Amino acid sequence: MRSTGVRARHAMPPAAAPVTAPIEAEYRPRAPVDIGRTVSAQRHGANDPTYFATAPLSAGGVVWRVSRTPLGVATLALRQRLGGGVRAAAWGAGAEWALDQLPALCGALDEPDDFDASRHPSVAEWHRRHPDLRIGRTDLVFDALVSAIMEQKVTSLQAFSAWRSIVSWYGERAPGPTPRPMFAPPDVEGWRHVPSWAWHRAGLEPPQSRTIVETARRGATIVRAASAAVDGEARDRVFISLRGVGIWTSAETRIRAFGDPDAVSVGDYHLAHQVGFALTGHRTDDDGMLELLEPFAGHRQRVIRLIYAGSALEPRRGPRLHPEDHRDR
Repeated sequence: MRSTGVRARHAMPPAAAPVTAPIEAEYRPRAPVDIGRTVSAQRHGANDPTYFATAPLSAGGVVWRVSRTPLGVATLALRQRLGGGVRAAAWGAGAEWALDQLPALCGALDEPDDFDASRHPSVAEWHRRHPDLRIGRTDLVFDALVSAIMEQKVTSLQAFSAWRSIVSWYGERAPGPTPRPMFAPPDVEGWRHVPSWAWHRAGLEPPQSRTIVETARRGATIVRAASAAVDGEARDRVFISLRGVGIWTSAETRIRAFGDPDAVSVGDYHLAHQVGFALTGHRTDDDGMLELLEPFAGHRQRVIRLIYAGSALEPRRGPRLHPEDHRDR
């Protein structure tokens, strides 16, 4: 049953439903896919209640993912097969939807055939080392948008902590034999009715929480419009029509929900520095990053993924940021 109400603060997590037999399927991609790298792009920090991986995957580990599908909550357990295939088991009301969407999650709709990595020698080398790199998509627009809004203008630590708290408090317990308690995010109405004290307790800043609540008021309309949009620019127009949503949040949503291979998160605190360092050996700004990525138009997100997968990233400089915490204890 979907959770649209409010759970009391510090309430014990609801008991998991009795475990029933899963629906099983196997996805055999045209080319080998690394599910650890592909699916982990949807992870929100080390303690994400919607994601867990038993390592190493190469030795039979399992990726667990919980989502709220259009048909209800689903738990997926994914196991890498020899040859690059994926064995999947699914539980919950949304199990069939999740299995139908599995190829897209694993990058089946990503089409790198016209990607010319030879335009930069380092990119060509990273592409040679990681031929199985694919950009997956969830097709779950609202959850992708909410998680991106949470990450606006705050540290990853703050954003991931807020996601973990709200999803655990107001989400729905995952079906199936998950290795630890896991939760699906609230539905649209659930996000809309999270009380103000809960956002504060979770450590999310008021601008982000207000944007999420206002976005939930238009949730169904935004999902329909973004899903019907024909390209990234059209989706940007849909998302940026929301007060409090800018180009960075739109790009992050496009990447997560639609697997956009060309989206670039302009305005990210570290991204331009890393792209500049990887491609030139020196830092650059957003304009410089866009200039460096221009030869790869259509695949700029792919180049960014290759940089993070295959290059020596720039060392972080200066003292680590310790965000102030003004919450009541």
